[in-house]
Amino acid sequence: MDKFVTILLLLFFTTGLFAGDDKSPIIPNVSKGEIVHYTQFPSQYVTARDINVWLPEGYSPEQQYDVLYMHDGGMLFDKELSWNEQSWEVDEVAGALLSSGKVTAFIVVGISNGGALRHSDYFPQKPWETLSLLQQEKLYNSKREGGGDIFEAAVASDKYLKFLVKELKPLIEQQFSVNTGPEHTFVMGSSMGGLISIYAISEYPDVFGGAACLSTHWPGIFNLHDNPIPEAFYAYLREHLPNPETHKIYFDFGTETLDAMYAPLQAKVDAIMRDKGFDATNWKTKHFEGAAHTESAWQQRLHIPLQFLFEKK
Repeated sequence: MDKFVTILLLLFFTTGLFAGDDKSPIIPNVSKGEIVHYTQFPSQYVTARDINVWLPEGYSPEQQYDVLYMHDGGMLFDKELSWNEQSWEVDEVAGALLSSGKVTAFIVVGISNGGALRHSDYFPQKPWETLSLLQQEKLYNSKREGGGDIFEAAVASDKYLKFLVKELKPLIEQQFSVNTGPEHTFVMGSSMGGLISIYAISEYPDVFGGAACLSTHWPGIFNLHDNPIPEAFYAYLREHLPNPETHKIYFDFGTETLDAMYAPLQAKVDAIMRDKGFDATNWKTKHFEGAAHTESAWQQRLHIPLQFLFEKK
């Protein structure tokens, strides 16, 4: 990141000059560790958004920590602040694992989504660009079950990843005591956040050494009829999955609500994983019978991908 931009960002963070208003920042309450909150993190690539950095109990600048970047940051820590009164309870799950000594020390960077722009930010761009213009136009006109547009803007996930890699990550490495190599840097998300996580590790294998993708939304939209998106994803993964000798990937899915669509799609992804040389040492796909597409369901199994990513060697 440009040195002047870095200095400017640090000035913003230390003086609280964000968003042009005097509203107090909304900071999640956590029961374990602490939150360092950045209000409306400015970016030249995406819309400004809040960042919540979770530090475990006993965090010390004398120690080096691995880093987990998590999407949909507003749903991670405090159910009182989420739209559906559910959260991943990352502080409790991660805190318990760290206390048990089963994982290496790590911090979590929760990145709030872009609201109405979430689908456009998280939809993997290179697979999208392999679709015909007619297919893209039809998909851009597709609707949610409630009647609203799925895409509020053009797909722009390459810019979202540039924001993550070129703006946010350098600042985290300046302000916190963290390890910086891909073997210490991971990414995680659910649903569309699962898609952008597998895209991130495939586009930036020199940055991210592991990805956890929960309830990955392989359909891209909300139906499978005449839907070209999954095949576009499969073709992309065949060409761009990272090296299994140096990277690890976690997938899972449930069987209820939106997750009921995923089993046959994930099976095709699993076949690609095997063909590319992934095995039990660097890849897991887990099936959770009865689990729905909710933060509560992801919270109940969060310890599994966290142990997979941060397992002590």
